[in-house]
Amino acid sequence: MCFSLVVQAAACQCQDYRGGWLTGALCEDLCVTGELLYQRCLYYERGKKVLQAQWRGRTVVLKSKREAFSSFPTLNLLEEEAGPGAPGIPEAELLLMVAGEVKNTLGLELPNNSVGSLWPARQGPGWRQQLASAWSLLQQEEYVYFSLLPDLSRHILPVLGSCGHFYAVEYLAAGSPHHRALFPLDGAGQAQAISHIALSFLDMVSHFESGFSHRLHLCDIKPENFAIKRDFTVVAIDVDMAFFEPKMREILEQNCTGDEDCNFFDCFSKCDLRVNKCGAQRVNSNLQVICDKIFRHWFSSTHRSPAISPQLRLQLQQTVQECAHHGVPSGNARTASSSVFWKLRWLLQATLRELQDVEK
Repeated sequence: MCFSLVVQAAACQCQDYRGGWLTGALCEDLCVTGELLYQRCLYYERGKKVLQAQWRGRTVVLKSKREAFSSFPTLNLLEEEAGPGAPGIPEAELLLMVAGEVKNTLGLELPNNSVGSLWPARQGPGWRQQLASAWSLLQQEEYVYFSLLPDLSRHILPVLGSCGHFYAVEYLAAGSPHHRALFPLDGAGQAQAISHIALSFLDMVSHFESGFSHRLHLCDIKPENFAIKRDFTVVAIDVDMAFFEPKMREILEQNCTGDEDCNFFDCFSKCDLRVNKCGAQRVNSNLQVICDKIFRHWFSSTHRSPAISPQLRLQLQQTVQECAHHGVPSGNARTASSSVFWKLRWLLQATLRELQDVEK
């Protein structure tokens, strides 16, 4: 059923492309040369589609949060410009509008000159179609993240190209709760691989904490939302539930009658019963949830490597437990998080040294 919908989606997309309604660097390969071939449906729910495809000899993933190009809001300025003899839209006005859309989507103020990568330069007769396609992509938070953030962090996937409302990213081996080690390790030494991946998770936490103009909160942390590269670098492959600090505060600050009303998936706040309002400050952290949902699986008492000394295994297990429970609504929560972060990092590096010594 899902794959037949994929075939229908490709046909509709190419019909819109040939009709001059949409455009993009991938459209020619999908609709004319046949160098972009859909293979299977990875996810389909409430209009969101995630498709696996072959593109010029490499495996890619195509994504869109809505099923049809026509389901995205149109750009009113394009309608105003459409009449014969109508003046062109000033470039400054377009960039201001794009910056406003990014602010609305991410909660971030961006200078106009930093959003150029999201917007086509004025050129040729197909410029209006380029704008319409770019506008459909701008309505998708994940596309904006993947377009703006990879230059700032190796833990974010870059966009490879797009066609209309679909955009392509690299296909990577995603995590799954059904894998014994959560991630496919391709025959690598499991204990070493897990230590490398855990260190990369810590590096990602650090990047998302201080690598951008605001902290980036992950509110849906599970193995399926991450993938690993060949060098064990962890990459966030699904950031639909990722929010910068200004947006996070806006989401958390809701009416409440108890703390449970202040839980937004994996992002928690506390209810102030004096005013029946959730606090705008998140009281847990990315690190705490990663420790709880991923590290505990690896470093519990039932997952042991005989190559690691019992003392180091126990320290690592205890520190992961401490990390998973450190989130408290106190003024020193950030300090506690930093302390356990560095303790974990030191223990994981010590684990790798022990494992490497055994190999010698």
